Parts: sequence; C-alpha cells; structure tokens
Amino acid sequence: MIRVCLDSNVLVAAFAARGLCSDILTHVLGEQHLVVPDSVRHEVLRVLSDKLGLSSEALAAVTAVLDRGERAPPSGAPSPVAVRDPDDERILADAVGAGAHILVTGDRDLLAVAGKAPIPILTPRAFLMLVRGGAVE
Repeated sequence: MIRVCLDSNVLVAAFAARGLCSDILTHVLGEQHLVVPDSVRHEVLRVLSDKLGLSSEALAAVTAVLDRGERAPPSGAPSPVAVRDPDDERILADAVGAGAHILVTGDRDLLAVAGKAPIPILTPRAFLMLVRGGAVE
C-alpha cells in the first residue's frame, strides 16, 4: 500500500469541486494510505474557511475526511532539499518525516525540486496515471 501525501492545493481542490483532485482523494482513501501532515491540514482548513467561506458544518465534514488519513505531526527535521517557499519546505520535510512514499501537488515550487527530492513529487495527473497503470507525464 502506497503512503500518499496530498498537498493542500490538491485537497482544497478535492473539497471545492468534483474533478481530478476529488477522484484522487477518493482513490487514496479507498486504495492507498493517506498521510496528512499537520501543516497541510491547517492550510486546507484555513483556505476552505477564510477564502472559500465554508460553514462550520462543512468544515466538520472536511475534518472527518482528513481524519480518515494518518495525522502526521511536524517532523522538526529540515527539508531534504531547498525549496523557494519555506512553507513548501515544511510540507516536504513533514511528508518525508511521516514516511510518505509520494507527494502529490500542483505547487510549482515543489514540482521544481522533484528531481532532487527523496520521494517522488508528482502532479495530480501524473499520480492518477501512475495508479491507473499508465505512463507518467
């Protein structure tokens, strides 16, 4: 079973609209092992509340879904590679520290260091292609 960390941008998209990211979340919850670093969890809830205006009931439902994954506290370790955005460094460090096998993100700063990272960093489309047995873009 693959331990998958979905970045906050993937999770926000999954909760905000049906589509690729919601399909990925459904797949990971049903077929893989979701790892949710606290840094990602906090960002998802903040964006859904502050920027998208989700109600407290909707946020409770999101929290229940996130709780189906393995909660990963901050690793405290430095990022294994330098990333332009310090917040992205924290996400990568926490995903690696939690034992994630793959990080799925749409974040350009994280994707830019994918070749240097100790775990694969994939776009949502590349991840879906991988788990469906297709070629990775």
